[in-house]
Amino acid sequence: MNIVEITNDVEKQNIARDILEALPEWFGIPESREEYIRDSVGQSFFCAYTDDKPVGFLYLKQTGKDTVELAVMGVLKELHRNGIGKALFESAKKSACEKGYSFLQVKTVQMGKYEAYDKTNRFYLSLGFKEFEIFPTLWDEWNPCQIYVMAL
Repeated sequence: MNIVEITNDVEKQNIARDILEALPEWFGIPESREEYIRDSVGQSFFCAYTDDKPVGFLYLKQTGKDTVELAVMGVLKELHRNGIGKALFESAKKSACEKGYSFLQVKTVQMGKYEAYDKTNRFYLSLGFKEFEIFPTLWDEWNPCQIYVMAL
């Protein structure tokens, strides 16, 4: 596996589309998925490759002068629990530190609502994120937003 920072915006959108469309459990709402794809333009974007094939990605988005957000992350489901997500995260975290950010945040659905998102929550906690706040209706009442933070 190889982690590469992607700078070409069209390539970012193509990778994001391919991976997110393969993950309907997490990205099944077409409008939200398209927004993630559109928003990849201009962001710090990292892609994991296996045998020259994109198998996962994430991108960071600045949310404040000192804060960057892990805006979206996807790894092909058949490759979960193989260290790809962690490797992507470590590359992105290193980049955020080098750019002088002080904090990293990530949003997901609150623990206890859906099994797939419970796995996501456990993954973020395993990386060292800490619970910050829950916004019960940021997205909608069925998907309470859990925000995790990390000092860099």
